[in-house]
Amino acid sequence: MLSVPIWEKANLTLEEAAAYYGIGINKLRALTDTDHCPYVLWVGSKRLIKRKAFEKYLESLYSV
Repeated sequence: MLSVPIWEKANLTLEEAAAYYGIGINKLRALTDTDHCPYVLWVGSKRLIKRKAFEKYLESLYSV
């Protein structure tokens, strides 16, 4: 099976996003719990983080 590096993926699992951004999984869940979160993609009950949209969101923050 072909493995795609995290920095090239369009969408990340919570585990991948936690490792990539250095943010805990529980904090990522809290950030993505809103109904109209612009950087989360729901696939059934699984949530994926839209990498580019989340990076743009993080750049606008002072702290998480």
